[in-house]
Amino acid sequence: MQKYLVNIILIIIWMFVIFSFSGQNGESSGSFSNTIIIKIANIISKEEITPLKEEELIKKYSFIVRKSGHFGLYFILAFLVFLLVNKIYNINPKTFIYTVIFCFVYACSDELHQSFISGRACSFMDVIIDTFGSLVSTTILYIFGYFKNRSMIKK
Repeated sequence: MQKYLVNIILIIIWMFVIFSFSGQNGESSGSFSNTIIIKIANIISKEEITPLKEEELIKKYSFIVRKSGHFGLYFILAFLVFLLVNKIYNINPKTFIYTVIFCFVYACSDELHQSFISGRACSFMDVIIDTFGSLVSTTILYIFGYFKNRSMIKK
């Protein structure tokens, strides 16, 4: 149990991060996304960004930033879960399947949680995006682990 403890703590911390983002009301969540858009624009733009340009950028990129956030949060969650499950089962289909199922179930519970927050809603599309982020992360780790194990067997 002790060899799994660090992994379990990291997973719980990351689940809390996701839970706290989901616990933001609609206004706070939107404001956070808008701040990210403006900060990125200020970094890559060579000219000053006017309030009118800010509004245009927010309209144009808000959806992409918000959905990328979903993808990224669950990409990292799957990474952490995979590391734990891999310690138990090593690289095999169970590692892949259990990781994705765990992330899918958490994404469903997260969306349900959001349905109780002012200005937020439960969205199956977000569950799909979350699960896709998990699937991409898990696939990368699974393929990497599979080829790493094959190369060790040949030696």
